[in-house]
Amino acid sequence: MPSPCDPQHAPAGDVGAALMMIDSRLKAVYDDNLGSDAEQRALTAQFAASLGPSGLDDLVDGACTLIYMFMRWLEMAYEDHDKDVIECVVPSLVATLRMMPKSVRPEAIPTMAGLVVAAGTGLSPSLWRKQLGSWTKDEMNPLEATAFLLAEHINRLTDDRDFATRMIIEALSGAEEE
Repeated sequence: MPSPCDPQHAPAGDVGAALMMIDSRLKAVYDDNLGSDAEQRALTAQFAASLGPSGLDDLVDGACTLIYMFMRWLEMAYEDHDKDVIECVVPSLVATLRMMPKSVRPEAIPTMAGLVVAAGTGLSPSLWRKQLGSWTKDEMNPLEATAFLLAEHINRLTDDRDFATRMIIEALSGAEEE
């Protein structure tokens, strides 16, 4: 029986905008000369405000699509080593989110872990989350942090600071050609 959370039923959202935000965060972490975290937060807030309500929904769906795509890639990478993606990713993700109390409220961590588990089991994170009701403002930073941490995890595994971003760009380019 098909799941109502099957990714084929999920909106992809604005993957490009979500990727731009994640890539910007990655570059800020990797390059100390890009400015302060406060500047990054201000630019992110300004960008999100410019999107409007429907654009913000598309950005959230785009972040969920990134989480799904990152987890699919991680699943294949860990399966090549006979390891379980959820076992390898979720504990470190949760531990890292717990170390970010200013950005990630403790009550958001189970939801972010659930998003990652949903993606790791082949479900749409966006549709899985919608079962819990509407997104809250307090979940926006944790959502961004989750997508960022998955991208950074991929970059560390590949020893390539741009791998996660490049992988998504190539996937989007391939989808446009079809």
